[in-house]
Amino acid sequence: MTAGRSRVLMLVWTSVATDTRVLREASTLTSMGRAVHIIGRAVPSDFVPPPGITVASMGTAPLSSTRTRRLSRAERAARWALLPTHVTRQIAAWQRDAEAAAAAWAEAEGAPEVVHAHDFSALPVGHRLAQRWDVPLVYDTHEYWVGRPVEGRPAPLLRRAERLAEARLGVDAAAVVTVGPGVARALRIDHPDWPEITVVRNTFPSRPAAAAPGGPLDAPVGLVYPGRLAAYRELEVVSRASRLIDLPVTLVGPADEAWLSGFDRGRAEVLASESLRSIDHRLQTAGAALVTHSDRWPNHRLALPNKLFHAVSLGVPVVATDVGELGAAVREHRLGTLYAPGDSASLVRAVGELVAHYSHHRCAVAAARQHLVWERDADSLRGLYRALAPTGR
Repeated sequence: MTAGRSRVLMLVWTSVATDTRVLREASTLTSMGRAVHIIGRAVPSDFVPPPGITVASMGTAPLSSTRTRRLSRAERAARWALLPTHVTRQIAAWQRDAEAAAAAWAEAEGAPEVVHAHDFSALPVGHRLAQRWDVPLVYDTHEYWVGRPVEGRPAPLLRRAERLAEARLGVDAAAVVTVGPGVARALRIDHPDWPEITVVRNTFPSRPAAAAPGGPLDAPVGLVYPGRLAAYRELEVVSRASRLIDLPVTLVGPADEAWLSGFDRGRAEVLASESLRSIDHRLQTAGAALVTHSDRWPNHRLALPNKLFHAVSLGVPVVATDVGELGAAVREHRLGTLYAPGDSASLVRAVGELVAHYSHHRCAVAAARQHLVWERDADSLRGLYRALAPTGR
């Protein structure tokens, strides 16, 4: 048992190792004197968590993350038809394993003071464990779950069941956390009986402003998209625009290999996922980030992507999709230029505007960095936890 330190159990259906939000929140709680135990999914065996954090791994990595060959047409059709059922079964299996692992951990260490469930995939098991131990439940939803893109065959009955379950379980939470004001407003409209909703954005810790090797850039020399390579991220628009943009375009991140196998890359370079340090260097060297989102799904209209705050933390201006909360944030803080979703010609114009007024955008991003920073969002998380358990158990 960790003597003298209150314990928090976090549950998340990700590999943890690359989940910057989960690790940043966990580290913030350890700075308050909490010990944090995270149960994730398919955590790499060589992952070493930050001090004060322990990690357990359940389940296996998705097949798409390890597939190296292109799927046949018949295989793609089968994947489309079976994906909703397959994912639901995978989540249910992980929930069972995570619940058993949490029970064994609590038997050895003692029950936690708080159960912190990240996203709807962890909410049912988090709810059961919080009820079992009679401790507060924090529901931390990283997106507007019921407004996510439909991947694979539409499954309206499954979506309806998830909506009802989220409403029923969320009302028992001691607190709800989410990533931006847009999602918070949508959740409040959907669930007026839920507890207070606290916004903790996916900002990055403050750090020295980026500079390309050799000194600050007078103009961008490339465009970097640092994020997941999959459907509904406007990457098809980026590909078409890449043929008309003088700057080299690089797309780098974890990929849905089934989607990538049919993706026309245009003149864009596509690279596998890299470390945060490597992405930092790419953004610093290129001088401009692509922050793109589809306008098709409610979740995308409400989202504030990690990519935006990553670029801001380095002082790098962005070219972003003019959609919902993303477009509003870029306008409010003058973080770069915007283009109309789905319009490659508009994207080409936005890149030209960024190049023409680059020094102006760099200055605006530098000014915004003091507001869009993790230290501010960490204070919100600390305040929430102090309210939950001011003196511990």
